Amino acid sequence: MRDFGSGQRFVFPSPSSAFNDVTLHPDLLLAAADLLEVEVSGIRLTQSDLWPKYGRPPSGEPNDNADQRIHCDYPNHMLTHPSRWTEPDAVEMIIYLDDVDDCGGATALVPRSGADDPAYPWPIVQTPGVEGLDYINDRECAESYLREHAPEKASFRAQHLYPREVRARYRVGTVLLYRHDTWHRGTPGNAGTRRIAQNLTLKRADAEWINVVHPGWAWSAYRPAQDLERLIGTADVDQRTVMGFPPPGSRYWNADTLAAVAARFGPFGFDPSPYS
Repeated sequence: MRDFGSGQRFVFPSPSSAFNDVTLHPDLLLAAADLLEVEVSGIRLTQSDLWPKYGRPPSGEPNDNADQRIHCDYPNHMLTHPSRWTEPDAVEMIIYLDDVDDCGGATALVPRSGADDPAYPWPIVQTPGVEGLDYINDRECAESYLREHAPEKASFRAQHLYPREVRARYRVGTVLLYRHDTWHRGTPGNAGTRRIAQNLTLKRADAEWINVVHPGWAWSAYRPAQDLERLIGTADVDQRTVMGFPPPGSRYWNADTLAAVAARFGPFGFDPSPYS
């Protein structure tokens, strides 16, 4: 596993087979598919990164990550606004690799209670970085900015969001599943600790407006270790499909493309027979 001393994220696909295995774990894929009411072949991976958060006091800088403002994740994941609550497009996951009693830094969320919940009006725009407002990450900086530039939004957040926070009591292996339009935030970790968590996003394949957060899986083919090629060679059909590999029956497949792909990935164990 990478040395996290620099704070740099570990991004899929990686040299760590354990990290890649968690990213494409059949149980996680099935959970996302069930929630989105599609087959596993009907979902696509758009995010997987492993990153550390260090326990320290907030710096007071606008983009500081120690004590986040409450927010929804959709602005930097999609080109639009999330669909209605009854028509979900994606599932986000946080997989915790530490214990909250050791590290603190629990994710705070605002549970939605019914269609008329005042914390969840339509549309969700009561946050920095949306509707022309500056993007600010730090809680104190964000709320101060909103009180000055959008007092009605600051009042909404003070009344309906922060008082209703529920903090996740995570331990090693806990998986938190939520939506792009769920109010949540990261809270400060215990002083001197390091919390490691993996973030995943899986969307419906037909939700074209949701982007891949990272540069793209194929970009990693430039790495000398050939991590992508090894992963495609050993993954099963569903796992490859979730990555965006053409599934069996795709118009992409014919005798020529089958032979070409088999030539590229054959040395890594790729079996072309399911695509024949």
